[in-house]
Amino acid sequence: MKGKRIAVLEARLGKQLAELVTQRGGVPFHAPALAELPDLEPAKIAALVQSMGERLPKLVVFQTGVGTRALFGAADALGVTARFLALLEKTTVVVRGPKPAGALRQRGVRIDRSAADPFTTHEVLAAIADVELKDARVIVQRYGTVNAELDRALESRGAEVVEIPTYRWSLPQDTRPLAELIGALERREMDAAVFTNAEQVRNLFAVANQLGKAEPLRSGLNATLVASIGPVASAALRDAQVRIGVEASPPKLGALMSALEAALA
Repeated sequence: MKGKRIAVLEARLGKQLAELVTQRGGVPFHAPALAELPDLEPAKIAALVQSMGERLPKLVVFQTGVGTRALFGAADALGVTARFLALLEKTTVVVRGPKPAGALRQRGVRIDRSAADPFTTHEVLAAIADVELKDARVIVQRYGTVNAELDRALESRGAEVVEIPTYRWSLPQDTRPLAELIGALERREMDAAVFTNAEQVRNLFAVANQLGKAEPLRSGLNATLVASIGPVASAALRDAQVRIGVEASPPKLGALMSALEAALA
């Protein structure tokens, strides 16, 4: 990367990603674009486990590792983990990708269906295409925001969808680094910008709209090498009319950094 300036919008793994940029000779500009806030209500988790015993769901869909661990943490605190695990044994467990799969395996949960790479909603639906869902109950572990595409697709097949909130996404408390990044992009001071989540795109443009700089931001990004971790982030970038220079395959940080380094070279 040889001194190239790289904007990093990742929050949770932002320092790790910035260090990877530095190790490759780049100069990271870290502007976290996302905050993950707990959204677990113990009473609702207790009621969910109780309702699963009264009406067993046909499917339980786990979408993220963070959310899966948070859900089990809440179950632990309530003392209902054993009951929850016993109920999962009786239903079909679906995972969106390797992260929720890893979190479930730590708890000894059998995984019945797994979404294929690149682990988007499309692959989740393909993994359960043969499951009869008319009048069936489906529980979905929510990630950050409601997965409206998944919910609508399940409901169109006759399912009753129940979402479990575990965490929600919001703007970070301090948006000054994002404002500084928007200015730097407007002045063409960045060589690349790395997006690892679709919500980062929306939040960056939300801050730009507040500053009256949505168009300068769009122009600045389109004059920069934009790197996306995968199809979901890429879809948000296209919605914002931003050109994608690099998309990781598979959608993982290592592949993303290798593709970015090759593109900058």
